[in-house]
Amino acid sequence: MSTMRVACFDYGAGNLHSLVKALEAGGATVRVDPDPQTLCRDADAVVLPGVGAFAPAAARLAPGRDAIRDAVAAGLPVLGICLGMQLFADTSDEGPGEGLGLVAGRVQRLRSVRVPQIGWNRLEAVRDPLLQAADLRLAYYANSYVLRPAAGAQEAVVAWSEHEGDRFPAAVRAGSAVGVQFHPEKSSAPGLAFLRAFLAMAAGVAA
Repeated sequence: MSTMRVACFDYGAGNLHSLVKALEAGGATVRVDPDPQTLCRDADAVVLPGVGAFAPAAARLAPGRDAIRDAVAAGLPVLGICLGMQLFADTSDEGPGEGLGLVAGRVQRLRSVRVPQIGWNRLEAVRDPLLQAADLRLAYYANSYVLRPAAGAQEAVVAWSEHEGDRFPAAVRAGSAVGVQFHPEKSSAPGLAFLRAFLAMAAGVAA
């Protein structure tokens, strides 16, 4: 397949310009879709961006929750960024609503004095091939909340970061769904390389 068709969910909460441009630079054709029920249709990959707060985003996503879960179960590559990764969880302390339940756990506030965490941070214990292919060791964060997996879901964590003594998941994987707490589109060349690696994985699935 020559061009990857990527559907990027629009929560109606912010500017997706930099993320869309980064995906297009990786060779994808990007459709920004505000309808969660059509999000997975005619798409080789889906991106849940890192814009907004959990409760309104979960409410916007709710009508397509089962369809997205079914698509992941069928192998559709999904990338969750920051808030998008947090939506992989069951619930959030940030507000009411249900996440996708791809990773059993709850979203909780960072246990640190300085919140939000804004700036560069290291990735540790990286064991996901997409992150390894991009050699992504430093990433750009802008977050107050993090996904904390349940005791039986720790294996979903494929990279860690630490902020003021609080160690939290930097990345998770649930089958074909990959979530990153950082912003790859703002993480310099390695972040863009990670997006290209995700698109390459999606191209392989589509083929």
